[in-house]
Amino acid sequence: MKSLAGLKGIMFAIISSGTFGLIPLFTIPLVKELGMSEANILFYRFFLSTIMMAVICLARRSNLKIKLKDLIPIFALGALYALTALFLVYSYNYISSGVATTIHFLYPICVSFLMVAFFKEEKSKSLFFAAFISLIGVALMCWTGSGSMSMMGVFLAALTIITYGVYIVGLNQLKVGQLPADVLTFYVILAGAVIFFLYAQFDGGGIQAIPSVDAGLHLLALAFLATVVSDFALILAVKYAGSTVTAILGSMEPLVAVSIGVLVFSEHFTFQSLIGLVLILISVLLVILSDQQKKKKLTTQKVPINHN
Repeated sequence: MKSLAGLKGIMFAIISSGTFGLIPLFTIPLVKELGMSEANILFYRFFLSTIMMAVICLARRSNLKIKLKDLIPIFALGALYALTALFLVYSYNYISSGVATTIHFLYPICVSFLMVAFFKEEKSKSLFFAAFISLIGVALMCWTGSGSMSMMGVFLAALTIITYGVYIVGLNQLKVGQLPADVLTFYVILAGAVIFFLYAQFDGGGIQAIPSVDAGLHLLALAFLATVVSDFALILAVKYAGSTVTAILGSMEPLVAVSIGVLVFSEHFTFQSLIGLVLILISVLLVILSDQQKKKKLTTQKVPINHN
């Protein structure tokens, strides 16, 4: 039974990271071919996801009542999640979507640094080594054939490492993180929809009607696959396979995004880019495995010694 549960977890982890990697597939055509602004795309993505999550919560008979004091931390988490989506989408204008998603995938390193800096977790040499080789990997992936680097695109993608890293730490450290996963996801996405509604008034000329059926289908796919399915599959993956396996299989996210970028959008990708991608994947795996070792060590230390 345990092996079957583990297999389920692996399947859900692959689905979660793979569907998240599909974001460029639906977002880039909306901007470049169907003429939608980034602000409108993000509003509709979060708005439609909120409706879908509400239906799921009702189907599961989840209690959506929350305390008034929870609104501020939930809105803060929603803002971090929204900023991550915003910076990632805007980075597509400067660097390839595959490179942007791969840079975003470095967020576990940010999480580890934040836990060491603010929550007194044990420092690790492997963490600093991982950070070093990840920087080399990013440099290799962003270096173009003309020998130049789009610093604006790298900067925007790098901001998602911070915003999503803080979001993950917030989920673990704030009391609202103890809410049922579907309820918390609903409110975080709802907060994002409100934020992008307000943002669109200033940056996107207000909320515009969906321009065509094709655009509507892209938005539905973006909301359903890259948000709802991805988030729920993540929850199930952690439940059945554990956080370590789920995090390791998260490497599907940049692999899918890079593949889509090359095959669908003819994005620049060379052997040098491949080396950079591998270095980034190795750096993240080092952090995840090092974190798992620390947890095992702490668990062993807490086990009482039997003197009989």
